[in-house]
Amino acid sequence: MKFIRGFFGWCWRILNWARKALINLVFLLIVVTVIVALSTQEKGSQFEEGALVLTLDGRIVEQTRAIDPMSQFFKEAMGGKDEEPEILLADVIRVIDNARHDRRVKALVINAGKMMPSGLSKLQEIGAALEEFKTADKPVIAIGDWYSQDQYYLASHADTVLMNPNGMLMLEGYGAYQLFFKSMLEKLKVSTHVFRVGTYKSAVEPFLRDDMSDAARLANQQWLDDLWQLYLMDVSEQRGLTREQLNESIHDYANLMEQHGGNSADLAMTMGLVDELTSRQQMRNFVGDIVGYDDDHHSFKQIHFKSYLDLTRQDIVHPSSQDQVGIVVAKGVIVNGYQPPGKIGGDSTARLLRQARFDDDIKAVVLRIDSPGGSAFASDVIREEIDELKKAGKPVVASMSSSAASGGYWIAAPADKIVASPATITGSIGIFGMLTTFENSLAHIGVHADGVGTTPLAGFSPARPLNESFERVIQQSIEHGYQQFLQLVADNRDMTLEEVDAVAQGRVWSGMRAQELGLVDELGDLNSAVSAAAELAGLEKYDVNVVEKPLSERDKLLQAIFGQAQAMLPANAAFSDSTAPLMSLAKRILQHPALSAQWDDPGHTYALCLQCSL
Repeated sequence: MKFIRGFFGWCWRILNWARKALINLVFLLIVVTVIVALSTQEKGSQFEEGALVLTLDGRIVEQTRAIDPMSQFFKEAMGGKDEEPEILLADVIRVIDNARHDRRVKALVINAGKMMPSGLSKLQEIGAALEEFKTADKPVIAIGDWYSQDQYYLASHADTVLMNPNGMLMLEGYGAYQLFFKSMLEKLKVSTHVFRVGTYKSAVEPFLRDDMSDAARLANQQWLDDLWQLYLMDVSEQRGLTREQLNESIHDYANLMEQHGGNSADLAMTMGLVDELTSRQQMRNFVGDIVGYDDDHHSFKQIHFKSYLDLTRQDIVHPSSQDQVGIVVAKGVIVNGYQPPGKIGGDSTARLLRQARFDDDIKAVVLRIDSPGGSAFASDVIREEIDELKKAGKPVVASMSSSAASGGYWIAAPADKIVASPATITGSIGIFGMLTTFENSLAHIGVHADGVGTTPLAGFSPARPLNESFERVIQQSIEHGYQQFLQLVADNRDMTLEEVDAVAQGRVWSGMRAQELGLVDELGDLNSAVSAAAELAGLEKYDVNVVEKPLSERDKLLQAIFGQAQAMLPANAAFSDSTAPLMSLAKRILQHPALSAQWDDPGHTYALCLQCSL
């Protein structure tokens, strides 16, 4: 017995020693990493001159999702990767604008080979920043092995577009194709109860049909055509082509490919989309001849986007005590409660608006919206706070990004002014409700629900058929919600209910079409909205302040430590494997709103546009 106790005691001491050693090792790793990161940053700050390489590896967003810095650090340190990295639009524009005035930056190189689809309106804002950059008489060069449609949009703003002779450039146009679940739900014996108002409110069609209705097809085709014409207009103007010429070539792409023996790169040259077909070394030489060579790294002198962004952050002037225009970002599907950055919570977004209301330095607010909508209840919680801001004498301007539809339009409507991009997807003024019950699914496996209640409405359960009285209550609630939506728009847009209903019915519009219909006041970007807000508040001199939830002391410490440490970690490998067709389809199915936990409206009432994702 004594021997056994001694053996286990010895084992425990070994395990305890190993545990302490591992903890100390991890701690030492953190310390060394932070020291190296800080020294690396100090070295990076010694950038003398060269090209700014705009490496946009990820999706361009209005607000990045919340990521715990400690978890992210260890994930990257262990070789993990973010399958959908995000890049803040404001950071991209700040970097380009700063580089325009920076004498050290001799040229800008666009390397968007890993940029994910991000929305035409955001690309237009970056394109405008690139055009401003060129006014400084600094060349812009695009380099790439392959160009997707969004990647090429940015590349078209370059003075010179270079592509690998074995590469490919594909402009396929815009499409709105949804997944439909009717047959699947029938096979699973799931009963779907849908309530809606609006001829064009197609958000519920995936549950009721196996294909798109004629009404939805008509409405979607119009706004898709609007966006495509905007894309063609911008690219053709940059490349010295006519819109008709470019569109005709894309429509006849298959025949043209055949004429060029399947050589996409050669066809891109013939179409006038690319200036030169060069190898990677030739690309390096091309830029090196302009900005000089870095013999140590066998390339041209350069600084990459993230490193340059760190330098610009050191120079950021924080808002002073003078008058400010506050920006509140509302990005994502609208759900109830408190949500982290990168999502819209009815309570959390309302709290930010309330924070701006009680900040004496903030004299006007811009609500920057990038949302397809969501919970009608959460949308109205946000709307209430906008009304309170206006009562406090602080004008509110809604600034629409890629999407501000349905619930996204609900929270835009009460603003003093609405500014949209021509490519914004907006409107979708309509309401629907949905409940699923599983009585048939359960009966199929031998489970049944039965009992008694005091009223026809008592005992609602997804295990029982939906009571006819319950159905009538919800339908009436949906119709009331639609009238409430119409009234909200009519009151704030100086329109009659009939006029609003004529452009509502759940129909989606492009930003430029919405302006013609009176749903939008003017076309412009975020800067236009900020200027409009300042003008409404009578401000001549002002700072711009992004209103965010204050960080706790713990969060500040972790960001300071692990934010610096991540800077020295090697960049992740290409993430194209995560977007392989089969995996992408599986992810799309599993993340589809129809199967998500975003259906949290207490009244089962939603103002959501499922196809508003471009």
